[in-house]
Amino acid sequence: MALVVVPVRYPLTKHSRRTLERAIDIAREREAALTVLHVDLYQNGKKVTRIDLKNAVERSIGPVENARYVVRTGFLVEESILDEVAAEDADVVVVGSQQASRFRRLFRRLTDNPDIDRYLRTHLDCEVITVESARA
Repeated sequence: MALVVVPVRYPLTKHSRRTLERAIDIAREREAALTVLHVDLYQNGKKVTRIDLKNAVERSIGPVENARYVVRTGFLVEESILDEVAAEDADVVVVGSQQASRFRRLFRRLTDNPDIDRYLRTHLDCEVITVESARA
């Protein structure tokens, strides 16, 4: 079964909900499993559990079929997301436009290549879909 990974903030922001909704649609269209990922930063000192994440998603969106909830702890959100994508051998990653721009800055520093989609396809064989933030 294909796998879609969607990183979100906790508590869910308006943009995280929009990104999550798009990821759910993509997972349904592709008959894929969905991993909802939150990265807890060491430096923030907060502890978010998988149950916290699942409850927040279900309060906001409702129950999600074929969903798995993962909380990773790390120093850099982008590296933790890449670790999860690689570990799960994800087929698709759905990220918000703000996350995509942070990825591009990280890749520019690490690889002199701001094209995250090409980088992930080359290194992880993964498609990246960016969800634009809603315009006011």
